[in-house]
This record gives sequence, structure tokens and C-alpha cells, in this order.
Amino acid sequence: MIGVLPTSLEVSGRLLPIRTDFRDILSQFEMLNDPELTDKEKAYICCRNLYVCEIEPQDFVEAVEKIYWFINGGAIPKDEPAPVRIIDWEKDERLIMPSISKTVGVVDIRELKYMHWWTFLGAFGEIGEGLLSTILNLRRKRAKGEKLEKWEEKYIRENRELIEILTKEEKAAIEETETFIKELLHED
Repeated sequence: MIGVLPTSLEVSGRLLPIRTDFRDILSQFEMLNDPELTDKEKAYICCRNLYVCEIEPQDFVEAVEKIYWFINGGAIPKDEPAPVRIIDWEKDERLIMPSISKTVGVVDIRELKYMHWWTFLGAFGEIGEGLLSTILNLRRKRAKGEKLEKWEEKYIRENRELIEILTKEEKAAIEETETFIKELLHED
């Protein structure tokens, strides 16, 4: 129905209630980025965390598809190449939350008792100019190999920690290398 935010999903002809607060979904993104979990484990955990009730084993695939639809704001992306990853919800939280708060017109959305995921997504899509917008645009341009302006190249050099998105494995490798170098420098 137009104008209604879903709070349940139809799976095998039954309406199953789901958790719809933006914090519920963002916590799933954190779990989905865990390299130690298999795709099957991630799907199971996501369903377990977002559906309020138990999922029948025969309904599992459909339940996962419906959650995927919900997380994507009511759309299933076409079979195209994987989208360029320009956002890390966990790393970028300190930039995302103030931007969405400004868009919504509240001091801090994290203080709200509830905000539906689709409302959050809509506000995210309306973020205008600002630091987050600049960073996402630079990440997109770099990922697509687009030519950067001189000021953009300088900005990236000076703000590499804001621009770079690293996997947990890459972060661990960097930390391991830094530790190794520190140990080398302290040896006599």
C-alpha cells in the first residue's frame, strides 16, 4: 500500500513481523561485514535477528529474499556488476548520523526512540552538501577511476583516514605490519 512503512513481510502467504528500526538494520551490516562468517551463516543470523518469530526451514530462502528486499528499501537490484562500495556504515557513523539528523531536523537521530529503516534511507538519500557528501563523492570517483581535480587529490592525501575503506583483514594486516615495524625499530 502506498505511503505505508512495512513492519512485516509476507513469507509463504503469512505476514511475519520484523524489526524495522534503523539501528536493527545497521547492526546487521556490521555482522554482514564479518569475514569469519559464511554467507549461509550471515543469512541465518540476519533472519534470526530481524524476524520477530521463528522461520520454518522450508521458508528460509524466501525469508532471506524478503529481508534483502526490505533492507534495500523495497527494491531488488538488477543483476548488474556489484555496486562500488563507497560507504562503510560502521566507520562512517560519525559522519552519517549528524548528516541525517540535520536532514530530518533533529539534534541527533540516535536519541530518537524509533526511526523506521525506510525513513532513515530516505533521509540518507536527501543528504546535501557537506563532509559526508564530499567523502562519498571522492570514494565513488576513485573507485570508478574518474579523473580527480587537484583539490580532490590534495584532500585525499591530507584526509586518507576518512577516505579509505578497509576490510577487517586489511586493517589487521596493517596493524600487524605496524607492530612488526615498531618491534624492529626497538631492537638493538
